[in-house]
This record gives sequence, structure tokens and C-alpha cells, in this order.
Amino acid sequence: MTRLGPAGLVWAPVGPGTGRGQRAAWGHGMAKIEIGQRAPAFTLKDHHGEKLALSSLKGRAVVLYFYPEAMTPACTKQACQFNDARAQFEALGATVVGVSPDTPERLRQFASAQGLGLTLLSDPPPAAARAGLKPAPKVMSKYGAFGQKTMYGRAVTGVIRTTYVIDAAGKVAARFDNVRVADHHKKVIEALRVLAQS
Repeated sequence: MTRLGPAGLVWAPVGPGTGRGQRAAWGHGMAKIEIGQRAPAFTLKDHHGEKLALSSLKGRAVVLYFYPEAMTPACTKQACQFNDARAQFEALGATVVGVSPDTPERLRQFASAQGLGLTLLSDPPPAAARAGLKPAPKVMSKYGAFGQKTMYGRAVTGVIRTTYVIDAAGKVAARFDNVRVADHHKKVIEALRVLAQS
């Protein structure tokens, strides 16, 4: 399903899942950022161990995608699709940034193994969590990309595959909910083209 709004686009697929046989659905997670709202600021370490602030990318469009785990089949496919289309993203003035709970060291291994030229950021969960609750990574929580979902017929808490397109002014121009990996990059490129014409 695709819904067009006055300030941008929202894609919300309906049907079989978000990779590895998942069907994702919202439970009691944090609210997502709405179209037209300013993207929450953050600073995270990249796969080289260097800090990167979202504000440092202002002036360019940013494709910010949240994924569960490096080096798993669906996440590898998604990263490779974005990577293979880097020239198209560059032509549209966009920087692609992936965020997962993995450590910078694991992300560095991931980038090296797959030959990725993308920026990969580490959003680790807090070291301590309340008893009985899975700790939520800070930035993913801000963006509503962590919470309850249905996986293989049961409720679980974890990363919900979500992509945001952020415009050059730092506002959300498009959002993709419950992402299906197959050809997802093509839908993001379409959103960037719409943004370029607005």
C-alpha cells in the first residue's frame, strides 16, 4: 500500500514479511517520525569507529535505514542492493546510511566481507535494562524502529525494518514501514526522484 501525503510519501507494505519469513506489525513501540517533522538529531559511531552526527550530512538528502543484524541473509541482501545502486543515489544527491545494533567491529567485518561503500552506524542497546525487558537502542527508539512485532506467528521485541528519506533541510520527506527487502532500494530511489521534483 502506498499513501501520498501533502508533505511527502509513506509506504506501508501489507502481506508477507520483512525478511527471513517475518511479518512485522506494530505493538507498543515508540511512535514513528511523521512526514514533514524534523529528523531527530543523533551521533553514532560508524564502522571505522569514528563518530558521525546526522547534522554533518545537512545539505544533502539522507536515506536512513534501520535493519536488525549485519551478516544475516536479509540484511546482507538489503545492504548489497543499496550498495550496488550507489551511483543512482549519488546522482540524486543522497547519502545512504544504515543503522543496526551491531558493534562497530562487526560492522567493519560486514562492510569488508561484502565490499560495502555505505556508511554503517552502530546503535547498541544500553548495557543495563529493566528486568524482563529487552533493551532498546537509543536512536532506533527515537525513530520508532524498535518495538513489538509478530515474527513466525509470535510476538517478539526487536528491530523493525524501517527506512526514512530525510531532505536537505533535515526534515522527513518519506518513510517506509515494515520494509520488504526485495527491490526496496528501487522504491527509495522513486521517493528521492519525487523529492527532487518537489
